[in-house]
Amino acid sequence: MSTTFRSQRVRVPWRVVTSSVYSDATVAVYAKVAALAGRREGCTAGVGYLTGLLGVSRPTVERAFTQLGRPAPDDDVVELTTIRRTAPGGTGITAVRRVRVASKDESFVWVPSRASEALSPRQLRAYTAVAYAVATGHPLTLSEIGTVLRHRSGKKCGQPLSDKAVDRILTGLEKLGWITVDRRAGYRGRHLFTVHDQPSQMTLTPDVEEGSGADLGDGSLATKEDHRTDSPEDEQAGGFIRRRRTTGSRAVENPDRVPLPAAFKRPYAGPQLSLAPRIWKVLEPVHVLLAGLSPYVVRELAREIGRQLDQGCEPERLRQRLEFRFATTDTIRDRGRWLLGAAVVRHGCGLSDCESGRIWRTGERCQVCADLRADRRPPPRPPGPAGPPFPGPGRWHECADCGAPSRKQLPDGLCRACRPTHPTWSTP
Repeated sequence: MSTTFRSQRVRVPWRVVTSSVYSDATVAVYAKVAALAGRREGCTAGVGYLTGLLGVSRPTVERAFTQLGRPAPDDDVVELTTIRRTAPGGTGITAVRRVRVASKDESFVWVPSRASEALSPRQLRAYTAVAYAVATGHPLTLSEIGTVLRHRSGKKCGQPLSDKAVDRILTGLEKLGWITVDRRAGYRGRHLFTVHDQPSQMTLTPDVEEGSGADLGDGSLATKEDHRTDSPEDEQAGGFIRRRRTTGSRAVENPDRVPLPAAFKRPYAGPQLSLAPRIWKVLEPVHVLLAGLSPYVVRELAREIGRQLDQGCEPERLRQRLEFRFATTDTIRDRGRWLLGAAVVRHGCGLSDCESGRIWRTGERCQVCADLRADRRPPPRPPGPAGPPFPGPGRWHECADCGAPSRKQLPDGLCRACRPTHPTWSTP
């Protein structure tokens, strides 16, 4: 009996496949989580369960969750949302994870869910790139696949893979039965690819006996598909993706020879950034500076304030620090740089109570800071040759006749001008 079977497929955003932010294992984790998140309750699988399915280590899955759960540096898009369900005591159940709902005009590619389990992360990424090119009718080259894969470590980190390395990956996919390659049969000697939703197998011989599925028309052929487990056949995203259903290879007309499009970038459409009440109260003196700042700057500022509060810093102390520095700063050219690099940073020594050279609780000068300043003072200069002493108060000499002051002791108490006219110095 012959049965047409189609595995579950998931939509993987093209930006996840091409972005250098996400590793190869992150693409595999995304595909499996997206498949499990299709249920009403979301993806409730734990890290250990996903580790067994994908054949990767536990830290690899956790790093993938971290990459997908953080805003991407290039477009601030968060692909994965996690809701913790663990009590403070450590008891509870696994977290619920859901993937971002893509917009209608965003590029994506259909990927079979079982491919994330059957293929290695590097093979899965290559399979996804080939599937996207086949769906868009792009005559793919090995160099273009190398720009999607890239080196992930070593001296060549971030550089495209060589054509030889890409060819080895495609050969492995072909041996596993996930793709069919007609080498040098396409446009200008390029390969023609056929992508399979499941590993291709040998064709079964027809049943010549009577019964269900006989090749003489007797019985019924099980060709009706179960739409409850199938992905939408005609669903497209902006006209970009449609899986190819033919079993043979054929050339696709592409006169413009447009290269693979870059990752689709769009403004962040997720939940708006919100601050905790304790952080919003600390930022009250600088509320006028927060308008117009990027979500990244506000998020980093909130993380720094939260870190200092968790370490025991008083909220009023942080608030007064921001208020004082905002009032004593004449010109602020870059508000985000000033808030992160000058306003919120604590100045002082290693003592937690030291605030810019003074003890926060008492207001006294910090003795540690005073000792550090004393150690940084330059050593005193060695004394030079002694000069004539400067006469201080009571050491001036005066002429007994005219009263003129003199620093030196006067002979007979007379200055040089009074000696010729004085009777004791006159000639007889």
